[in-house]
Amino acid sequence: MAEAQVKTESVGTVVVAGAANLAIAVAKLVAGLLSGSAAMLSEAAHSVADTTTEVLLYLALRRGARPADVRHPFGYGKESYVWAFLAALFTFVAGAGFAITHGVTTILVHEHTGNYLVAYIVLAVSFAIESVSLARAVRQIRRESRRWNTTPRRFLRLTADTAVKAVFLEDSAALVGLLIAAAGLTLSHWTGDELYDGLASIAIGLLLLVVAVVLAKANISLLVGRAVPERLRHDIERELAGLPAVERIDTLLTMQLGPDDMLVAAKVDFRDDASGADIEAAADEAEHRLTARYPEIGYVFLDPTPSRPGTHDRRTRHTQDEPPA
Repeated sequence: MAEAQVKTESVGTVVVAGAANLAIAVAKLVAGLLSGSAAMLSEAAHSVADTTTEVLLYLALRRGARPADVRHPFGYGKESYVWAFLAALFTFVAGAGFAITHGVTTILVHEHTGNYLVAYIVLAVSFAIESVSLARAVRQIRRESRRWNTTPRRFLRLTADTAVKAVFLEDSAALVGLLIAAAGLTLSHWTGDELYDGLASIAIGLLLLVVAVVLAKANISLLVGRAVPERLRHDIERELAGLPAVERIDTLLTMQLGPDDMLVAAKVDFRDDASGADIEAAADEAEHRLTARYPEIGYVFLDPTPSRPGTHDRRTRHTQDEPPA
């Protein structure tokens, strides 16, 4: 799949999720006001936060896809993680904050007025719409995991496309939140005690808090400069080591420059009998091999200077190893 197609698919996933969340947010808000349910109002805040998140993710995809220029020679890919981090922060503040505080207030005040039936109908419709949005995200994750020859779970954990990751986690959290809201609402309806409705609201807030923290950590790691996944790094190392003029790879450093952009830099020890023309041909072949196999690799830099004895101080970097989980 070409890079442009991957970005288009991610944009489509975000747009579908945003439209679904906007419609659901309005319905939940009306149902929450009519029923007086804290859990329903928390779900409305949840959907408002998700809608705002999708807008920020859309900005992340569009602004991060801008081409490189003189001031930004490696492009704007990392800007997408700034907007995605702001989206996670908004989920934390607006979604989780409102749900938890409103749930606590409901438990303390114990007030409830309105029609439960409206809330039940909106919860059922919302579940159906959220399922459609989640299904699209799941299809994209499965396609991408097949392309990278890995499992959907591993792809989701390691992908640099935090937009599709955010949509999947938020839609999954939305479905779980709807079930929690339904449980709290039903228990309050049956018992006449608003404690359950308030507890459901707090649980929804905690769920949003977990999602926000997971997404924030992923985006911070990518902003700092995360390496490509270990399996991919080993593939890159094998491709470089397999070049005819190469003796060994002394150093290999990689970095995710954006959702669909990677940098590869290697310090290569070429054979002693390799001429300048051989080294130049090897560099061209390395770039051709890597970009043909992985179109996301946008930059390949090879340093033909071998490591010299006595120069391995603490600033010297050798072949990257994946840190322990």
